[in-house]
Amino acid sequence: MTRAEKTATIEALKEKLSGIDHFYLADSSTLTVEQVNKFRRLCFEKGIEMKVVKNTLVQKALESAPEEKNFAGLYEALKGPTALLIAEKANAPAKLIKEFRKDFDKPTLKAAYIDTDVFLGDDKLDALANLKSKEDLVAEIIALLQSPAKNVVGALQSGGQTLMGILKTLEERSE
Repeated sequence: MTRAEKTATIEALKEKLSGIDHFYLADSSTLTVEQVNKFRRLCFEKGIEMKVVKNTLVQKALESAPEEKNFAGLYEALKGPTALLIAEKANAPAKLIKEFRKDFDKPTLKAAYIDTDVFLGDDKLDALANLKSKEDLVAEIIALLQSPAKNVVGALQSGGQTLMGILKTLEERSE
């Protein structure tokens, strides 16, 4: 790879990583070509972008980002073969890795970057797979906010029916 190609790759990585809030670093080095192709196909089907990257180029791209992005915690994971996994949903790559590892030993999670938080190590895979998406959290909050209102409306409706029943019974007795 020439210096110009390296510079172009670093710039492309800078642009890609600056526009996203979450990505994963994984190691799929011991998978066979057939297994890697299967994993790539699954990534494509799930809308996850997978790129095999050079650690030094990724680190240079991360170093140029603003400090508040907190990319420094990822540097220790940039050793050995690295695959960059990028998806719209923060938990999608973790779920895919878990699903794929039902049949194979790899890929292993090296690190994950989620909204300025860094998760290092394969032991964080279950926690990352169970993360709820922003849409799921908003739906839960709306459901919680609607619950008291539904209870009040339900109580008023049932109370009104009970009151009407009592009045009707009293009216029938008086006749």
